[in-house]
Amino acid sequence: MLGLTPRLIANLENLGINEPTPIQKKAVPHAMNGRDVMGLAQTGTGKTLAFGLPLLTALQRIEGKPEPKTARGLILAPTRELAKQIVDNLLAYGAGTSVRVALVVGGVSINAQINKLQRGTELLVATPGRLIDLLDRKAVRLDDTKFLVLDEADQMLDLGFIHALRQIARLLPDERQTMLFSATMPKQMSEIADSYLNDPVRVETAPPGKPIEKIEQSVHFVAQAAKSSLLIEHLGEHRGELALVFSRTKHGAERLSKSLDKAGFKAGSVHGNKSQGQRERALKAFRNGDLQVLVATDVAARGLDIPDVRHVYNFDLPNVPDNYVHRIGRTARAGRDGSAVAYCAPDEMGQLKDIQKTMGRDIPVASGTPWEPVKSEAKAKAKPYKRRRPQGRRSGGGNRRAA
Repeated sequence: MLGLTPRLIANLENLGINEPTPIQKKAVPHAMNGRDVMGLAQTGTGKTLAFGLPLLTALQRIEGKPEPKTARGLILAPTRELAKQIVDNLLAYGAGTSVRVALVVGGVSINAQINKLQRGTELLVATPGRLIDLLDRKAVRLDDTKFLVLDEADQMLDLGFIHALRQIARLLPDERQTMLFSATMPKQMSEIADSYLNDPVRVETAPPGKPIEKIEQSVHFVAQAAKSSLLIEHLGEHRGELALVFSRTKHGAERLSKSLDKAGFKAGSVHGNKSQGQRERALKAFRNGDLQVLVATDVAARGLDIPDVRHVYNFDLPNVPDNYVHRIGRTARAGRDGSAVAYCAPDEMGQLKDIQKTMGRDIPVASGTPWEPVKSEAKAKAKPYKRRRPQGRRSGGGNRRAA
């Protein structure tokens, strides 16, 4: 129905993929016709396949080998983990075809990547920083790149990447096909994206910021010092099931991982202070079930597909509301059920309100009661929120435990 080659169809069947998802149904036909595409869909709905299949199809049609140090297609991703996952998926989708896929990310030897790019490649998957390093060393050229994909485009077009993207975009041909895919689409992003897209087709299968309905969400109002004990209690209720725990800082993630390990859980961590090899080994062990709990910063929130994750814990609430949507999207993958639990300390009420505003719904309260601003200015400096005690009730039971 989508016009794929027999080889690609056979590969998909071998992978157990027989029916396109809504985003694939909407995006693939336009992309196959060479149109620029802006795709917006909830996480876990198959966006990688939506841009991967048209790319593999188009690259198979080009005769001859790429020129040395060139890449016919370029996919940019914000994190090393997501870039590696994209490559793994593309290799599976394109098995047995002539399309070569190369990966360039930081944290590993740049010399090995320079040598690999020497003969050119059909498809290059990269993080912006490492790609610029290679461009500066004249190890790769983009003047023959006819296809560009920005995955997790909202983060790619964020201020942290926008300067790198502008530098890369200047080196690309004007005549190219560009595709942007993301789970969220902030208003300012559309304006920036106009400079990269030419008369794009916008395909959308879910409103931005809306979490997958299969995820059972809840929030516990709990003091920061009591979060660890509550997390250990919750993890103990589903031993044997994979749980992903999000921490706001690298040091906090490492500390929490060691604490959970001491508590008897097989726990590991993924964050910016880990080498690329350490991060990949931790993710592999988590996927294989050798680790039960993975503690991560937002480096693991974007795009990673770990199908068996049943539980996501927001140990610290994110400062960016959209990141909450990406975090909880690590569970309930491919139609499965999942749960997302948030712990809210007094100084996180602002983040919680922003998250609920972004989603357009309140998160059900599992224990505790919402924190209220303290009216006294002197107290507010020391402690911005206090517990609101319900009328006619004594704080006990679940509230005492949560506090």
